[in-house]
Amino acid sequence: MLTKGGHKAAAGTYWNMENGERIDLEQEGTLPGKASTTYIKAPGALVLVAGPFLGLVFAVFLPFIGIVMFMSFLGGKIIEAMANAAAGVVTFGWRPIEAYLTGRKGKKTDRPRKSNRDTHKR
Repeated sequence: MLTKGGHKAAAGTYWNMENGERIDLEQEGTLPGKASTTYIKAPGALVLVAGPFLGLVFAVFLPFIGIVMFMSFLGGKIIEAMANAAAGVVTFGWRPIEAYLTGRKGKKTDRPRKSNRDTHKR
């Protein structure tokens, strides 16, 4: 039923699964294409009957495909947000661009100043 390109095949009608091309072999011969090309042997009437049925299956399952895609998107966004939140907690504050060669600028504390009176007392 399934035949690969480049292999010998019996006479009949073969359908290329990649592009839908129909190949008619009048007698036994070799199917065109690479070994990765897949052909299915089916008469034209079967393909014409299967086409609308496959379209119906696609139309029935299309809403479910949309729901699954939306849930996958939403799940990815939730996981991304959780990873970003976790990364914010785990960081250790190293900033290689900042040098602080003179020390960090911080809050200046008021130290009591010596007054002139304190220095003159003995």
